[in-house]
Amino acid sequence: DLTDAPFRHRCEESAAWRRAAGACPVGGSACAIGAPRSASGACIHADRMLTCLSGRSSSSILFHIYIFILSRQGERPITSSVQRRTCQMVVLKLRHLRRRDHVLLCFTIIGILIYHFMGNPRGTQTVNRRQGLRANSSQFTLGGEGFRILAGSIHYFRVPRAYWKDRMLKLRACGFNTLTTYVPWNLHEPQRGMFVFERELDLEAYISMAASLDLWVILQPGPYISADWDLGGLPSWLLRDEDMKLRSTYPGFIEAVNSFFDQLIPKVLPLQFKRGGPIIAVQVEDEYGSYGQDGNYMDFIKEPNDPQMMMHFLSGWFDFWGSLHHVLAAEDMVGMLRKILRRGMSINIYMFHGGTNFGFMNGGVGAPSYKSQITSYDYDAPVSEGGDYTPKYLLLRDLLSQYHREELPEMPVLQGKAAYEAAVMYQHLSLWEGLRYAEGPFKSVTPIPMENLPLNNGNGQSYGYTLYETVIGNGGVLNSQDNIRDQALVFVDKRFIGRLTYKNRELAVPDGKGQRTLSVLVENCGRVASGESLNEQRKGLIGDILLNNTPLRNFEIYSLDMNPKFMDRWAPWELPPYTPSFPAFFLGRLFVDGYPSDTFVKLPGWGKGVVFVNGQNLGRYWSVGPQQALYLPGPWLNSGMNEVIIFEEQEADLKIQFESSPDLGMTADIWKDDLSNIEVSTKNIPPRDPPRVTPCRSCCVM
Repeated sequence: DLTDAPFRHRCEESAAWRRAAGACPVGGSACAIGAPRSASGACIHADRMLTCLSGRSSSSILFHIYIFILSRQGERPITSSVQRRTCQMVVLKLRHLRRRDHVLLCFTIIGILIYHFMGNPRGTQTVNRRQGLRANSSQFTLGGEGFRILAGSIHYFRVPRAYWKDRMLKLRACGFNTLTTYVPWNLHEPQRGMFVFERELDLEAYISMAASLDLWVILQPGPYISADWDLGGLPSWLLRDEDMKLRSTYPGFIEAVNSFFDQLIPKVLPLQFKRGGPIIAVQVEDEYGSYGQDGNYMDFIKEPNDPQMMMHFLSGWFDFWGSLHHVLAAEDMVGMLRKILRRGMSINIYMFHGGTNFGFMNGGVGAPSYKSQITSYDYDAPVSEGGDYTPKYLLLRDLLSQYHREELPEMPVLQGKAAYEAAVMYQHLSLWEGLRYAEGPFKSVTPIPMENLPLNNGNGQSYGYTLYETVIGNGGVLNSQDNIRDQALVFVDKRFIGRLTYKNRELAVPDGKGQRTLSVLVENCGRVASGESLNEQRKGLIGDILLNNTPLRNFEIYSLDMNPKFMDRWAPWELPPYTPSFPAFFLGRLFVDGYPSDTFVKLPGWGKGVVFVNGQNLGRYWSVGPQQALYLPGPWLNSGMNEVIIFEEQEADLKIQFESSPDLGMTADIWKDDLSNIEVSTKNIPPRDPPRVTPCRSCCVM
């Protein structure tokens, strides 16, 4: 009986009994001062639990048993004697329950046990959550115990959501314990005040999935992320302010950052380590020293914690249009990593799986001259763009297995790739016919950059193409004055006369009779992702262009951002003429027999443009290479008919192919000199010194 004298005497001695006469609200003041508490605030010592049970109803006992078990998550096991005493008290009380209460109790306990043993990810049940990630004189600690971060980067915004789990399982099976990911502000807030955290951008689901697969998370929320991503992840509408100073304490930038973080932070706070989540650290900003020296901005954006690790151990490199596909030999990469790990360092492999710059989201570089990055972000990573294993993966797995006591998980079965019958593009719509479905025309005396066009609720145009048209009365020399961002096709009365680029700034305009229409179709090829020119990334015509040294005036401007709304407006299509006009849109059908698989779109005989499948923008293609095939994920295909639309600038074969293997072009290994430089900087580090290579000096532990 719970009211026997010895037990009653013990209860009456407790502070909880004296305060509440047996009433013990979970986490309330009835728990003894200084008693250990769980993450939920419940007292966790068994003797306090007994005090709570005394004098309670059967339903209350069930509730407290539930809270007691939950409170054990992440705490040390209680002693066997205390366990027995707890069980004895509960059993005595249960003798007085009715049959209905017995049934309810049984189902409740079964449910609690299922949750207790299956509901949480392995590896998080026994970790002490009171002390997060720390850096002492020789190593990191997590939960008060030594912890080596073995991390790999996978960006959720570069991977179809259907493949998130597959890529994470491959990360774990390779021997990694931590996932790192950036958060792209420009995708989550495409228009000022309009926030998107659903479907492919469900960050909470991504982080929770990592936890369910026993992975810790280092979150990199920016606001600037670099990541070889358009404008380093910053939204283009910031550039509507002519005085904007990005990555600084400029009031307009700070106000926008605060607004975004007000939406982001509440979503990730519950996922912190100390709150039971997988986020063990946050890296704010990225590579700031290469951009600016505003110390006040860094004080604003980060907390003062300063753990160090090798945050960017590069597995490869990105590619530019017109160059070669950069690779790093697997033996060289893993050999250097072996030396680093022997010195006790923690590392993050950038990238473990690169993925794809779908849509128009690829970045560029501005120095020494502008170059646009390709659509693929394969990065020569251990897991390829299409999710396949590479020699790097196998060597990495063998190396990292030496740093685990248990066997690594089995390698997930690979997703199959398929070759499909070629699709014939049987319908056609010229650019000039498509203008009736575009936004505009907007009339302006002088040229306007795309970001400042009056559309999208005052946010301007972010990506794609912009067409500028004006009337000319004579021919001569057209001079861009380097105001084309980034390249332009030029037409007179819809007849192509040439291309303007950063290097080619002049063009001959043929003579003609009467008034003629000069059309300049400008492509935003991707804003630079890093460097000192971030504030200069407005696109389109950013200033005057001259005809015979006279500025052109009175423009009609069309926005061709090629978003889903724009693509859905088109009707009617026409049969392609014997000699199609360009630029133009082409429509075809891809038939998939059975369950769809990944495939690669190849366009031999085509020039330069963009591919859309079932409304999904796969990205840019360009015959100059190196990339010769676009990755098409199987989850984006339907069994049966699939709609394929291509925007082509200059030439077309009217047929596209679907193959089972990628084609990233001819390769170039340019990394041996860089690896030797890293080796020189690390060879004199004693085996147990703290990490010193590529320090992550903007990490905040959780």
